[in-house]
Amino acid sequence: QVQLVESGGGLVQAGGSLRLSCAASGRTFSTYAWFRQAPGKEREFVASIIWSTGRPYYGDSVKGRFTMSKDNAKNTVYLQMNSLKPEDTAVYYCAASSSLGVSTAAGYYNYWGQGTQVTVSS
Repeated sequence: QVQLVESGGGLVQAGGSLRLSCAASGRTFSTYAWFRQAPGKEREFVASIIWSTGRPYYGDSVKGRFTMSKDNAKNTVYLQMNSLKPEDTAVYYCAASSSLGVSTAAGYYNYWGQGTQVTVSS
């Protein structure tokens, strides 16, 4: 059974940091991504990484502040979030695709985690 399990969300003050984890079980995927969704807003692409190369890609709103990485041995991807802002508040979702490539579209990804809440206070 394929599962993506996120962890690491929480409440942090503006300017602080959090690290999200996404552990995949059942298989390894070609591409992983993080999306986020704030209340009343559409799901937004945050970052993605190609498993074979480790090369990350970022949405414009998080470039320079967030870093996506992976741990092959643990079959886990991470999202290190620094210099957090109140507008980063959202539910963060881990996603995975069987296809090799990068996409900012949610529909590209076959599997999704349950989401983890990140709240940044001002």
